[in-house]
Amino acid sequence: MTNPIPSPLAPMLRKLDCWATLGEEDRDALLALPHTRRTVAPNQYLVRETDRVTHSCLLREGFAFRYKIVGGGGRQIFSIHMPGDMVDLQNAIVGKADHSVQALTTCEIALIPREAITRIAFERPAIGLAMWYDTIVDAAIFREWIANVGRRDAKTRVAHLLCEFALRLESAGLGKQTDYELPMTQEQLADCTGLTSVHVNRTLQALRQEGLIARAQRSVRIADWKKLAAAGDFDSSYLHLPGERVAAEC
Repeated sequence: MTNPIPSPLAPMLRKLDCWATLGEEDRDALLALPHTRRTVAPNQYLVRETDRVTHSCLLREGFAFRYKIVGGGGRQIFSIHMPGDMVDLQNAIVGKADHSVQALTTCEIALIPREAITRIAFERPAIGLAMWYDTIVDAAIFREWIANVGRRDAKTRVAHLLCEFALRLESAGLGKQTDYELPMTQEQLADCTGLTSVHVNRTLQALRQEGLIARAQRSVRIADWKKLAAAGDFDSSYLHLPGERVAAEC
């Protein structure tokens, strides 16, 4: 007997199932949502600012980044999305995008009509709660990134970002806390931290010279987690990782 082929929406179910307790009917309803699968090349838009959004996007594979362009042309990245993330869940309600999302790497996505998202959220309270919780966690990450750029120095900003990536990738099964691939250029890291590419390079070199990290191309190995977390003023509670959640009883 062959194993059944996993639903393309299975990553969404795994993620939402951690935010609220979903029954079998809830699970079946999620997996039965209408959707269209697409492959998106690096730098291609998943969502463009001012677009009238007709679908919510599940990121099945790959990485994407959320950002705004300011009046002077500068770019501020304020979150990175990983497999299992609902990239623009809030647009199921808002309808018009107030920022852009681009593929960081080649991405496999599933596009779900926004009407189907709103209907299932209101018809099935457990799913609605899980989706609400998901947007709350996104907002917590945004707040932490604002604090990072606004009130921390360069070394602390970069160390904090490296710690966040480590835990989120490990939680998604995409790496280890102390050893992972960082799919970002120094320019992109600069746009995450409000620094220049040159400053990011110097900061990474300083962290390496202090024995906190080791790097080879885009791989990151954290040599001393406690010291890197201390250097990054890092407290993981804002990520609401498994074992740290209380409200949703995951």
